[in-house]
Amino acid sequence: MKRTAKKQVKVLAEQHAQTTAGAYWSTPPEKLYKDLNASADGLPSTEAGLRLSRFGPNSIKAKQKVSGFSLFINQFKSPLVLILIFAAIISLIVGEWIDATIVLAVVLGSTLLGFAQEYNASNAVEKLRHQVTIHTNVLRDGKAQMLPSEQVVPGDVVLLSAGSLIPADGVVLEANDFFVNQAVLTGETFTVEKITGVVAANAGLADRTNCIFMGTSVGSGTAKALIVQTGKASVFGQIAQRLSLRPEETEFERGIHRFGNLLTQVMLVIVVIVLAVNLFLAKPIMDSLLFALALAVGLTPELLPAIISITLSHGAQQMAKRGVIVRRLNSIENFGSMDVLCTDKTGTLTEGVVRLDGALDAEGKPSKDVLRYAYLNAHFQTGLDNPLDEAIQGYAQKEGVKIDAEKKVDEIPYDFVRKCLSVITNGKDGKNTFITKGALANVLSLCTTEQIGDGVKRLDTARRAVIEQQFSDWSAKGYRVLGVAVKTIAGEASDCYSRSDEKDLTFSGFLLFFDPPKADVAQAILDLAKRGVQLKIITGDNQKVARHIAEAVNLPITGILTGAQLDELHEEALWHLAEKTSIFAEVDPNQKERIILALKKTGHVVGYMGDGINDAPALHAADVGISVNTAVDVAKDAADFVLLKTDLGILRQGIDEGRVTFANTLKYILTTISANFGNMFSMAGASLLLPFLPLLAPQILLNNFLSDIPATTIASDTVDPESVLKPHRWNTKFIRNYMITFGLVSSIFDFLTFGTLIYLFQATPDEFRTGWFIESLITELVIALVVRTRHVFFRSKPGKLLLISTLIFIALTLAIPYIPFISIFGFIPLPAPLMLTMIGLTALYVVTVEIAKKFFYARAENANA
Repeated sequence: MKRTAKKQVKVLAEQHAQTTAGAYWSTPPEKLYKDLNASADGLPSTEAGLRLSRFGPNSIKAKQKVSGFSLFINQFKSPLVLILIFAAIISLIVGEWIDATIVLAVVLGSTLLGFAQEYNASNAVEKLRHQVTIHTNVLRDGKAQMLPSEQVVPGDVVLLSAGSLIPADGVVLEANDFFVNQAVLTGETFTVEKITGVVAANAGLADRTNCIFMGTSVGSGTAKALIVQTGKASVFGQIAQRLSLRPEETEFERGIHRFGNLLTQVMLVIVVIVLAVNLFLAKPIMDSLLFALALAVGLTPELLPAIISITLSHGAQQMAKRGVIVRRLNSIENFGSMDVLCTDKTGTLTEGVVRLDGALDAEGKPSKDVLRYAYLNAHFQTGLDNPLDEAIQGYAQKEGVKIDAEKKVDEIPYDFVRKCLSVITNGKDGKNTFITKGALANVLSLCTTEQIGDGVKRLDTARRAVIEQQFSDWSAKGYRVLGVAVKTIAGEASDCYSRSDEKDLTFSGFLLFFDPPKADVAQAILDLAKRGVQLKIITGDNQKVARHIAEAVNLPITGILTGAQLDELHEEALWHLAEKTSIFAEVDPNQKERIILALKKTGHVVGYMGDGINDAPALHAADVGISVNTAVDVAKDAADFVLLKTDLGILRQGIDEGRVTFANTLKYILTTISANFGNMFSMAGASLLLPFLPLLAPQILLNNFLSDIPATTIASDTVDPESVLKPHRWNTKFIRNYMITFGLVSSIFDFLTFGTLIYLFQATPDEFRTGWFIESLITELVIALVVRTRHVFFRSKPGKLLLISTLIFIALTLAIPYIPFISIFGFIPLPAPLMLTMIGLTALYVVTVEIAKKFFYARAENANA
């Protein structure tokens, strides 16, 4: 979302906070339970079903789902279609019934074709999106169960933890160091703590410390909350009805808009000039108006929206077969244009199966005590599940460590500022033990003593230096190192602890984790490099671990920047260094976002791959956000694509498919716009030179309609191998030059056809129109097979559907003059010599285009060199 939109959201959120009826934030939970007919055990499933029917799905996007009828009506919203309908109505008024009927029939045929293709594409994509659904942990029938977030209703009790997307608005019933990121509504940079209780009825949104809101996410801690408002009744839902939170345009969408502006300018010039000249020459007013409008329509690739939908849908389905689920369809084009991919190392460069290699004491010796403390911490923590804790528990169970006698008292959840997690347990001796596990530097900063053998010694500067050197040596070998610290709480034990209690700890030892590099990742990196995609590592791990992994997978190291160094850089300096740096280490979530924005600022199309809470800002900022199906909800929601398997090979295939989609969309544009421009230019010129109109409006529309049908199969066309070897960007100048060059080649042959028809065959107006219609349509159909590739056309095999449909319509075109009742379009049968001449001119045209194509691409490559 753009920053200006964020400011609008904040203003609207504050306005909504002041005007919302029913200040539930100032109502005690007991009364809310009564008002909502709910309980602490949650709703019965049957009651929840009734409420879902009453309140509707918990979504603000439901209205965006387009029905078949709406999609059909949308086909008539095109200004050009409306112009044609208006012209047909005028024809009816002045008594031109046949012309009006033909125009309306062709318009209806085009819209039905577009509707059928878009409807099928829309359904296919919707099915794919359902494969990636955000879930919420809800109490139903007294039991916790994971349900799609859209099924949450008022009165539900939800259980939230780090990484959860908050599904709806409600009040906090229980909280344990519960911090929420609500920047989307309030603009607050940092997470804010949510607590139980009530606040004043006139409290603003930011002051409702006991409330949770739809669209925000949990940064750390755990909570139980009672849902009060869902869907469009939520704060976010109310805002969405007043403000369109439209994602920033993709590079491809911006290109389409520029292309549309170019067409509009050309159309206006053609229509005005042709209409004026024809009126000056005293040609029939109605015929001249319809002819000028038909020229405008003929120039326009009116099926472009449908073709884009079809190619994107086809691309999404092909990606799904390769394990990539598309959440935002328009991002497929960006996927193909991506030239920088940023990723964490875990699971992409490494196996992602973390194993605990050792639990060592402060002197680096194996220690059962350190393992037991780590096991207690990992076992009792209730925050986000993570592979490190799973590795600890698996290792400890294998070693036979028993913790049955211990009971959990409290915990202080992990967050990305402290970078540690504390659990307080109570043993047989009745004493509370405070156990902290986390990043070594952060844990050491909380310690004043260390455990040496059976004794405790002061942790002095010299010993800290020794510990840090051990850490450095292990990191250089690729180990991820965590620290463990403890303290025994004597005297009157408490059952409630906070971050302020994380002090005066005794350093107990180290945990060494190892995640081996993937065997095939080096080849995947080479494949990405061959496709013009530069890989960069962005990780919270220390720089030595990151360097070790990069060296192990043969990733070229062109520079390393740490989070501390990033903080010292101005934005301009970061723009300069980001391009040259391949490893960013020891970075926090906000720094990840800074890196992505810096790379975008220097003109790159940037992809980011992440699966954690700390990846959400970067996923939002990237042109291409990529996550995995096992990621936390907040990461999946921020992503454009979700991988069913964490694998750079799958990612490479997705990039290829994105480039195929881009190439096929561009094929339609280049093929149609060059042929249309040539035909329209020729007709405009012919209308000035001939005593009659070269084609009637219905004939122009029929020509356009028939040539568009094979074009709908272009989504499944094959592409040349070199089309996927480098990123492609939208280039309006290239399209303009292509349109003019090949349009003029087409016009030269059109005028050659005019001369042949008039001077060689002395064709009547009807023969002229029939002959040129056939030549014009066949050349447009054939030329699609020629210009779809930079190679000689017979060396690049087209897709089966494109080839078969093209051959069918070529045969239909040749048969048109002889079809019964075709005379209503103004066509007549042609003598055999004339028909053979039209076919011969088409063959000569193909040869000429091949020659022009060779020179055009050679010139384009020299211009880009």
